[in-house]
Amino acid sequence: MRKLISALALSALSATGAFGQDANLAPPKPITLEETKTLMAHVVDDFIRPGYRTLSTSSSRLTNAMMELCSKPSDDTLAAARAAFEATAIDWARIEVVRVGPVIEENRFERILFYPDRKGTGLRQVQALLANPDESATSPVSLRDKSVAMQGLGALEFVLYGTGSEELLAKPDSFRCRYGLAVAGSVQRVATELSQIWDDPQGIQKDWKNPGPDSAVYRDQNEAVTGVLGILVHSAEALRDQRIESFYKGEDNNTFAKQALFWRSGLTFRMLTGNLMGVQALIDRSAIRDLLNDDQRSIVSSIDFVLKSLIRVSQNMEPNVEMAVSTEAERQKLDFLLLNTRDLILRLNDDLGGGLGLGAGFSFSDGD
Repeated sequence: MRKLISALALSALSATGAFGQDANLAPPKPITLEETKTLMAHVVDDFIRPGYRTLSTSSSRLTNAMMELCSKPSDDTLAAARAAFEATAIDWARIEVVRVGPVIEENRFERILFYPDRKGTGLRQVQALLANPDESATSPVSLRDKSVAMQGLGALEFVLYGTGSEELLAKPDSFRCRYGLAVAGSVQRVATELSQIWDDPQGIQKDWKNPGPDSAVYRDQNEAVTGVLGILVHSAEALRDQRIESFYKGEDNNTFAKQALFWRSGLTFRMLTGNLMGVQALIDRSAIRDLLNDDQRSIVSSIDFVLKSLIRVSQNMEPNVEMAVSTEAERQKLDFLLLNTRDLILRLNDDLGGGLGLGAGFSFSDGD
């Protein structure tokens, strides 16, 4: 293992202790229904609802910026539209970690971001549309009936940064811009929908906050706690698999820079940072630490240490993915991200899962 990776990994071990549960720790305490309700209220009110509300606001600004670009194309309005796109993408990255509930119904998740797209389906569809304009794609309403790959942030990134993006400045109300405006409107529509669904006190939030026989989601407190842990583990797996291993699997493997999310806009590693911050915020705001015995709370501290290390490295990555995978120093950082995202998954699944009283042999992990 390279020196940088070894040094950072050893630093993490010395700061957080050896991996795994100490056999001398007291057994996990039973988690009461009231403690679970408090946890779920924090998850819903302090993380999920604010996250979708923020996304709804930023996507509204994106729609307005695209409208201004279409009506008054200029370097300034293009820069403003790209800045609004970046803000919306990052806001999505932070709440994207919630891969359960209304967001996975009616293809909402894919309507915001269709990724991974291993076969390039979305790119081909967007390129075909721009080459042979179809006016029905310039309305968010009719766009909804088309492929989800043509409706989300991936499609809009190509409009704003991809081949032919100079057409956005050629004349007002170009087809490319009007299509981009429709995509922005579609993202805003889904984001607002999600915010409204979660804000309804008699809707999904009621089921999440009140686990029990009357809940349509969680029949008891164990299911609810397991559900929250599942969000954390699955989001950690997704950020490793989809944000890193989609284009980089280690120093001895081939690299595929153009399979990285948002490589055109240079947002690949900012999206990774956003995902990591989302995991960190969910742990913090849910106060899941309070469900652990006093002598087990260092589990959360160790997870926080790993998250902070990952965030620090991801924030210092070269934005140009092609340069990142071909430069020795940047590849060392990528190796660090690979190593420690795997560690993060295990700490969440095994250590936190064990501390919460999930039985031996329980695993969310995909085993990679």
